[in-house]
Amino acid sequence: FVRELPQEKRVRLLQFVTGTCRIPVGGFKDLMGSNGPQRFCIEKVGDERSLPRSHTCFNRLDLPPYKSYEQLKAKLTLAIDESEGFGQ
Repeated sequence: FVRELPQEKRVRLLQFVTGTCRIPVGGFKDLMGSNGPQRFCIEKVGDERSLPRSHTCFNRLDLPPYKSYEQLKAKLTLAIDESEGFGQ
């Protein structure tokens, strides 16, 4: 899914999950969380009716177990688009 996204949406996905719009100079291994180094992770949480949730302090994306690729794309795109501007 991420490979299909235009650059602008990739940046918004990164910001949705990590709170930053830039990858650290050293790459994802150098991402920082609220308690120091914190790698990006994805957890399977919730049910298919839920939207994905992010925890920017922990660089974590909670993804429900969607039944189809199309459902994943639609829900994740909605979550990213609707969170634009949050905290600004």
